[in-house]
Amino acid sequence: MTRIGWIGTGVMGASMAGRLINAGYALTVFNRTRVRAQPLLDRGAQWADSPAAAAERADVVATIVGYPRDVEEVILGEAGVLAASQPPRIIIDFTTSSPDLARRIAREAAARGIAALDAPVSGGDIGARNGTLSIMVGGDAAALDSIRPILAHLGQKITHQGPPGSGQHTKMVNQILIATMMIGVCEGLLYAHRAGLDPLKVIEAVGSGAAGSWSINNLGPRIVRRDFAPGFYVEHFLKDMGIALAEARRMNLALPGLALAEQLYRAVEAHGHGRSGTQALMIALERLSGAAQGEQAGR
Repeated sequence: MTRIGWIGTGVMGASMAGRLINAGYALTVFNRTRVRAQPLLDRGAQWADSPAAAAERADVVATIVGYPRDVEEVILGEAGVLAASQPPRIIIDFTTSSPDLARRIAREAAARGIAALDAPVSGGDIGARNGTLSIMVGGDAAALDSIRPILAHLGQKITHQGPPGSGQHTKMVNQILIATMMIGVCEGLLYAHRAGLDPLKVIEAVGSGAAGSWSINNLGPRIVRRDFAPGFYVEHFLKDMGIALAEARRMNLALPGLALAEQLYRAVEAHGHGRSGTQALMIALERLSGAAQGEQAGR
């Protein structure tokens, strides 16, 4: 059975790793805070004191951490994956990170005879728990094919997008779509509330029509319940939008919708909700409409 080193046990990583344990894979786990990995250790995963230790004698190492700087540290750092004396044959990074860093990792891994795939995911905490993620992969196609049995436990849609960095570029497209879509979701529900409608009935009606989307059907009910618990952190979404805006500037693209969404999410963070879920965008829009003085969408 393939031996897997797993680095990162946050909201997404813990559920994804748990699914691989359920499938019978042997996991060696590293996380910056050990207590976050304890549920996996209780289920049979082994603990590693560093990313390099998690990579030692593993066939495949998977990483899903917070920011590009974290990806760089756990893979390229002094105690990173590539520092292992017996490194893996494949590294797969599920983190949403920068295309340029993905290309750099692929080059440095290739110099050691290792394939590195950038494979950011979409589907949130629900997709991670249910194994229904969309996985967008950049890098060597043969390496991807060799680990498809692993990925099949994590995602329903696994697509090879092209050379290193292509997975990250595809995820930027995903985040651009979600950023402007979330504005529409929150504005629509705010309108429904102000018009005196039952927002859950509205979601039922529009969610199966042309306006239907993952965001309205999954995050809409959370907004109505005032449930801003994170499936995906606002602060991480801001990171993603920052990467997308930087890439857009490099390509001389004007993306005003994305720029507006980034500014609105900055306001959400300023209101103290950086660690809330992306559906907390409603808080900023409510305040713009004077709804913060007791009138809130869904109440």
